[in-house]
Amino acid sequence: MKKMPNTIDDIKRKILQLKGKEVSLYINRGRRKVSSLRARIEDVYPSVFTVKSSLENAISTYSYNDILCGEVKISREL
Repeated sequence: MKKMPNTIDDIKRKILQLKGKEVSLYINRGRRKVSSLRARIEDVYPSVFTVKSSLENAISTYSYNDILCGEVKISREL
């Protein structure tokens, strides 16, 4: 079983390693609204990171706290 990062700094380091790479995002928007998309991590900032969707060509922003709370999950494409 893979160990989950348990601090914001661990999450920031993992996201920084994935910058520029294609990933799959699973987003829990609440009330049974779950979406998934393939995207590339564009930029990494001190409190947020941005991703660019492969299909829609749209940019979305997520905070590291979203990952810590389990609202956003990222998996690396092979």
